[in-house]
Amino acid sequence: MKFAFIRVEKAQFPVAVLCDVLGVSRSGFYASSRRGPAARTITDAVLALEIRIIHKRLRGIYGSPRMHRELRAKGYRVGRKRVERLMREQGLQGRLKRRFRRTTDSNHDQPIAPNILGRDFAANAPNEAWVTDVTYVATDEGWLYLAVILDLFSRRVVGWATSATNDRVLALTALGVAVQQRRPASGLVHHSDRGSPYASDDYREALRAQGLVPSMSRRGDCYDNAVAESFFATLRAEHLDHERFSTRAAAVASLTEYIDGFYNTVRRHSYLGYVSPIEFELKRLTVREAA
Repeated sequence: MKFAFIRVEKAQFPVAVLCDVLGVSRSGFYASSRRGPAARTITDAVLALEIRIIHKRLRGIYGSPRMHRELRAKGYRVGRKRVERLMREQGLQGRLKRRFRRTTDSNHDQPIAPNILGRDFAANAPNEAWVTDVTYVATDEGWLYLAVILDLFSRRVVGWATSATNDRVLALTALGVAVQQRRPASGLVHHSDRGSPYASDDYREALRAQGLVPSMSRRGDCYDNAVAESFFATLRAEHLDHERFSTRAAAVASLTEYIDGFYNTVRRHSYLGYVSPIEFELKRLTVREAA
């Protein structure tokens, strides 16, 4: 490292002075220069460049665990601690989650479904259990509400919708998209909070018509719907907190690009062994067909 420092600074200071200050011999420095940089120094430089490229291409959101998996997927044989060091040396880090804003209105007299899910967020196959929730996005035109439905098997967003109003129409639209895309069989557990849209007559009838089994969180307990909350925290940390939308239409376009063009298809999910939701589902399908 001392010889590398001298090579960088020798344009500004005499080599003899640099060697004296750093306590190394001039003969050792010149011998090192003739040998050229060490192999590890070269590979570090290559890895550092690749890390910068990946970090920029993937929105600057990846910390060292996902960066490590991305490099391994590209064929680099590198340890996680080395990736941590190279990212630290370049001042690169992932984006941290924050708690998102609550939108639940549970002050109503509609029926409340039992908490069937009971914080069991594991699923053995697609379309066994879905979770849903609503958050809001700031725009210069006012709030844009976002309703999403995620499949617990793959954490994939299987349906989503937006509206200027947080009501049952928004929730029903997201549900309709999910049902149309996934065609679930009867018996799927549909979990939500106690918000009035999910407890409404229209929504409960839509679930009944599709053979979906309603499940609801306990009052004021965010951990009962932790997967949906985690998705919104990720969405804000990786995307919304770094954007400003002049119109609701601009926000919708940006959400489309993030959810359909990145989160479902590209983003490596820690729960899934650092593959994307769609890749996880495809791998499961391949294994099942090969059996």
